Amino acid sequence: MNLIVEQGNTTTKVAVYHPEGQIATSHVYKKFQTSDLQPFFHQYRLTQGILSTVIEPDRRLLSYLGDALPCFLFFDEKVRLPIDVRYQTPHTLGKDRLAATVGAAWLQPRKDILIIDAGTAITYELLESSGIYHGGNISPGMTTRFKALHQFTGQLPLVHEDEDDNKDIPLVGYSTLTALQAGVVRGIIYEMDGYINDLRRKYPGLLVFLTGGHSFYFARRLKNTIFADINLVLTGLNRILEYNVENKESSSC
Repeated sequence: MNLIVEQGNTTTKVAVYHPEGQIATSHVYKKFQTSDLQPFFHQYRLTQGILSTVIEPDRRLLSYLGDALPCFLFFDEKVRLPIDVRYQTPHTLGKDRLAATVGAAWLQPRKDILIIDAGTAITYELLESSGIYHGGNISPGMTTRFKALHQFTGQLPLVHEDEDDNKDIPLVGYSTLTALQAGVVRGIIYEMDGYINDLRRKYPGLLVFLTGGHSFYFARRLKNTIFADINLVLTGLNRILEYNVENKESSSC
């Protein structure tokens, strides 16, 4: 079975995948330690693994995974991908962005796809049906926008996203609190729908994947039809691992 470790800006996700590609279990850690991986090795027969991080790699974690797994892959710019990356600065491209794109391509092969990842930042990735990845855009995420409005103004309060996904957001705020909520949440909705509408003019059959920590929050609020998949990055990392094993690209496998 495959062990997938994905370190983001605020959390670390750990998942186990079956050889057929189905997820067996996943966990999210706000404070992650290498010792948190031990229960996975006790419960599952793990033979392959991949580590992806958008922060500075932890050498102790790399050493632990390299020793514990017969086949271990660290996801860097040298790793082979099952998509054609045309990004002009691949060394600066976030590995989570690439993994989400690979995950979408594996779930919906030979389709024009827009992948939206709603987390600390909101990223937009475009993959053509030919398998060519051109790149995408980055904008501040919901929590980031709330914090920026509070930190860079004199009197605006810090607003936290409402945990009630079904709560309606007013079109026009009737208090400072609701003005901030409506401005941030509806601004993101209009941004997402705008990208989808503009790209569908060029790609009429465009499919849209929404992932990230706030994916389900926005899924019901968008006018456009989308696939909401909280595990899209993990699925992509699993596919990248399998692809490299299949093609003998990892010297440790």
